[in-house]
Amino acid sequence: MKRASGILLPVSSLPGPWGIGTLGKEARQFVDFLAAAGQTYWQILPVGPTGYGDSPYQSFSAFAANPYFIDPDTLIARGLLTEEEAGADWGVNPARVDYGALYAHRHALLQKAADRLPAGDAGFAHWQKKQSAWLEDYALFMALKEENDQQSWTCWPDEVRLRRPDALERAQKRLAGRVDYWRKIQYLFYCQWAALLEYAHGKGVQIIGDIPIYVSPDSSDIWAAPELFQTDGDRRLTRVAGCPPDAFAADGQLWGNPLYDWPRHKATGYAWWLRRLRHALTIYDVVRIDHFRGFESYYSIPARDTTAQNGSWQPGPGMDFIGAIHAEMPGAQIIAEDLGYLTPQVKELLEGSGYPGMKVLQFAFDRREAGDYLPHNYLHNSVVYTGTHDNTTTAAWETDAHPEDVARARAYLHAEGEPLVEGFIRAAMASVSATAIIPMQDWLGLGAEARMNVPSRPWGNWQWRLEPGALTPALAQRIAALTELYGR
Repeated sequence: MKRASGILLPVSSLPGPWGIGTLGKEARQFVDFLAAAGQTYWQILPVGPTGYGDSPYQSFSAFAANPYFIDPDTLIARGLLTEEEAGADWGVNPARVDYGALYAHRHALLQKAADRLPAGDAGFAHWQKKQSAWLEDYALFMALKEENDQQSWTCWPDEVRLRRPDALERAQKRLAGRVDYWRKIQYLFYCQWAALLEYAHGKGVQIIGDIPIYVSPDSSDIWAAPELFQTDGDRRLTRVAGCPPDAFAADGQLWGNPLYDWPRHKATGYAWWLRRLRHALTIYDVVRIDHFRGFESYYSIPARDTTAQNGSWQPGPGMDFIGAIHAEMPGAQIIAEDLGYLTPQVKELLEGSGYPGMKVLQFAFDRREAGDYLPHNYLHNSVVYTGTHDNTTTAAWETDAHPEDVARARAYLHAEGEPLVEGFIRAAMASVSATAIIPMQDWLGLGAEARMNVPSRPWGNWQWRLEPGALTPALAQRIAALTELYGR
């Protein structure tokens, strides 16, 4: 990746009147802002459909997209909605996403648009055929979830849980209308996404996407292909993902995600994973893979356990898998999320992959451990962040971190008499890392109220939004000046 910089802002955090960020006018205005600010990249979070907890890292599909991001104004312009129909209550606070209001009203609105998509629409028919490898399973999965009161697929009647062919055939006929709805709204999303991507490219802006390493336990991916995961003969999970106990979590972290049956994937030539990456690289310019270290080794926990204490480390696919990616997609631009405890083997895999890893400045000044997050340790082949979606904002870090850590940061950054976030941004932009990504909250100097996610907290996350008018010409000029100063 060339020396450049960008801004991290989830699609959901865009401003606008629709209760959540969408792919319409405000997304284009943000692209215009990035161009005016001299930025090369817009980094987003995963765009998959979210379920309970609203986490983009727990999606109903590794391929499908979030219907909430479909822009109603664009549907109105296309003649699929009227302005009166779109004027529902989308929440009272423009600075927060009200997922309850979206869940209550959005699909009824999108149903109207889907119903008005012309019969025999050539674009839809072509797209549906091209995406059939994942689309058909996903659409039936979502229709069955509706029929079963949104319960996890593991609680469905055995005939559909176990995918008995005659039962699936009956479900396809019984739920034909709903299956068609779930197909059509994916088409509407991807039409709008393609238009936004083309617009961004016209402005010289590339999009960095994000894919979780694991799929959700309640997803069409595992329902449709349980043999690719560590399951038993009854399609129940036998082992799940997490993190071992450490100084911050005595019981470890029990994520509960399905673990891959890597020998099975290898026997197929990693076909599912390569298909997933090909899909991602058609909708993003650069792909960030979350929890990259899991390809070297992963923490495996018995599925019935209630903590992560009894887990064990197991070997991942390693360079055999990375080699398959190189052979299938030479030159693919991938960022490896390599945060956390890294063994020599993980570092060797990262180096062998050639992918840039991540450096997070909020981790650089911890008095308890010496890490490689201080800028003088950086390599060119890396991506530096002031913080990520899992961190608090840097302004909040200054007030909440241990005083010794804050003092170390001030001394290192020569940031006396100014907000530390200014020193963090300068250090990231000035570093030798090829790419610098600054969260939008840090450019705005926002506090803890703008935090995107608190890991392990099951509620209140993923809600922050930009307030209208926050992206001023003066801010764009300030960002552009620093970008030019540091050669990005």
